[in-house]
Formats: sequence, C-alpha cells, structure tokens
Amino acid sequence: MSDKTVTLTDPATQLSAALPVVAGSLGDPAIDIGKLNKETGYFTFDPGFMATAATRSSVTFIDGEKGVLLYRGYPIEQLAKQSSFLEVAYLLMNGELPDATQFSAFEHEITHHTMMHEALKNFLHGFHYDAHPMAMLCASIASLSAFYHDTLDMNDPEQRRLAAIRLIAKMPTIAAATYRYSIGWPIRYPRNNLEYVTRFLHMMFEVPSEPLNLSPVAAKALDLLFILHADHEQNASTSTVRLVGSTGANPYACVAAGIAALWGPAHGGANEAVLKMLAEIGDAKNVGKAVEKAKDKNSGFRLMGFGHRVYKNFDPRATIIREMCHKVLADLNVSDPLLDVAMELEQAALKDSYFVERKLYPNVDFYSGIIYKALKIPTELFTVMFAIARTAGWVAHWLEQHNDPETKIGRPRQIYTGATPRDYVAIGKR
Repeated sequence: MSDKTVTLTDPATQLSAALPVVAGSLGDPAIDIGKLNKETGYFTFDPGFMATAATRSSVTFIDGEKGVLLYRGYPIEQLAKQSSFLEVAYLLMNGELPDATQFSAFEHEITHHTMMHEALKNFLHGFHYDAHPMAMLCASIASLSAFYHDTLDMNDPEQRRLAAIRLIAKMPTIAAATYRYSIGWPIRYPRNNLEYVTRFLHMMFEVPSEPLNLSPVAAKALDLLFILHADHEQNASTSTVRLVGSTGANPYACVAAGIAALWGPAHGGANEAVLKMLAEIGDAKNVGKAVEKAKDKNSGFRLMGFGHRVYKNFDPRATIIREMCHKVLADLNVSDPLLDVAMELEQAALKDSYFVERKLYPNVDFYSGIIYKALKIPTELFTVMFAIARTAGWVAHWLEQHNDPETKIGRPRQIYTGATPRDYVAIGKR
C-alpha cells in the first residue's frame, strides 16, 4: 500500500471517496475500491475482470506489452533452458529453487505418491468407453477427496502441502489411465525408476508385449511444454481454483473446478482448436487461400493459435517452443499432412504484412498442438496435457491463498437488468 490516493467524486451528490493506491513489486498500480460502495453508493463494472486485481500474489508476473513471463521472479527463458518441470513445480509451490537435497526429497515424495487407488479403475469403468478424457479426469480428481477424506483439515499446513504433492504426483497417472481406458488398453502402473515426464509417457504408451522405445527429444519436448504451461497468473482456470478455494472447499474439488474451466475452447482447448483448423485447411496447398480468408472479417474463418489476449507484442513461450517444435519434427521424422499444413501456415503468417503489423504471431497453443500431434498424443487429450502441467500452478495459488490473511470468499457484484418489482398473477388470469 502506497501513501498515494485517488479521489472519486460524484458531481450530482458531491459524495466522494479517497481510494488508496496499491502497488506491487512489478507491474501497474491498482486502486483499492474496497470502501467505494460504502462512501459513494457505487460499485465498479468490469466484464471479464479485464481491469480488476482480485488478489495479491507472488507466484507469477506477466508484462504483456514487453513479452515478459516470470515464475517467482525467474524469467521463463532461463527456466526453460536450464530447469525441469519438477524443479519448476517445487519453485512455484515453495517460492525458491531447491538445493540438491531439497529437490531429491521432493522428487522422492512425488514419485512415491504416483499410484492411484485401485478403486479408481472401477470409477473409470463407469464412463462410456468413448467419453472425453477431460470428463473422466475432472470427475476422477474430484473423487480423490473421497479417498483422502481423513487428511482434509485445511487449517493444517502439512495436510495442505500433502494434498498439493498428491495432486502433482497423481495427475499424470490418472490422465494416462483415462487415455488407456478409452482405447481399451490395460492401465499401466507408474514406474518409480523413471523421472516424472518419462514415467508419464511410459504409462501412456507402453504395452506388456514390448518395451517402449522413447526418443529423448520427445521427453525433453514434453518437459519443456509442461514448464511453459505450469502457470500463467490469474487466468480463467487459476481464478476458478482461487474462487472455489475461497469457500474453504477441499483442494481436490478446487482443482477439479480448475480442470472444468480449462476445458473451454477459449482457454485450455485452444491447441485442440489449432488441430481442427489444420484439418479444415486440409492440405499445404490450401494455406494461401486460408490466410486470405482469415483476413476477410466477413468469412467467419479464424486462424487459431495466433496472437494472445495478454501478450500484445509476442508470446515468450512461443519463441521458446518454436525451436523445440522443429527439433521434434526433425528427430522423429514424422510424416503427417497436417504437420505439413502447420509448417506452411507458420511461414505464411510470419511473412504476411497483415499478421506482422497486427503482431498476430503463432502462440504457444499453435506449437504445442503440433508437438502433441507429432508425439502421437490424441487431439482429445491435448487439454489433459495442459491440466497436468497447470496443476503445479493451481496448487501453488491454492497454497498461497490459504496463507493470505486478506482472503475472503469471492462474491462478484452485478448490474441487474431484469424486471422491476411486479405482482404475481394467478394462472387462470394470465
């Protein structure tokens, strides 16, 4: 809180309020409107919360104008190059990078919480075989509160920490199980001799009849994607986790709510939309026509995976993942017409003045969709991959919220536009 105030006055009533200015360590200051209604009778109206800060947070900072993304102060470029997803998860949860001893203990704890209860298999079998994996994941994560009901005292810091560990550890296991159930394969148990991402890929694709020959580039690419997707400040799903968390709900319910929010095509489903767009274009020869069609506002056709609501210059995550995307395609030597379309579209958009002037560059969703496709991860599982990564951010924000003395139950206001008071009329007289 700074000493500066902003005074808002209503000329009609002469009522005014001196509103404190709140400043963080980085970013634009905010006006504290907590007493605005009490002193003036007004609320604020901000659809989509585009100009509203609902909390203080020290987890992630974004500067959309400059293309900056920091996790706990560390530039995403440095973490992507030098760190691992599991180390980033520790950083987000605890605020500092671990030393060797701390990381070893954290990795050991995550590894030994990866198993899911056998009864969850029966739970999955209750779904139709072709149910969407996000439906199965959301329900399965919510059900964890029934399996760990004896450690849901949210006033106990150790029980909160343990819940966060369980969520990060079990999310890949459950995600892989939803996939294998959907294709009729037996569910694979996690192998504790493998590290986090490699273990997940084995649970996804290994079959009893033969060993899985896994490309190191594939594992590295997935680890990098998990790092880039681990957190993104107060996005829709994270805000949902915080809103549900503000009621005192258990962490499994909160993260399940986050998964439901992430499922939306405008949020976590964006990379899935990229693949659908590529399929609609169909052939690399059609890219030129598609680009021209996208420029026509009346065509109704949009290029998915270009531009970003927050980043007005460039998406720093896309800059990082673009290089890895090309490495994956070269290493795996994948032959797929849709990937040919994607590469042709990337080049066309990067050179076209219409897109360059509007800074509509390929974003992280564009490249992540291509990598997932190259790794043979089904399109309907793309958002599930996002959820695995974002769990690290969700639990970090959930833990932070429980340590914040300013936390209040979320309760947005509204501008009512319905009927004014009227009398009930008996059904026979209507």
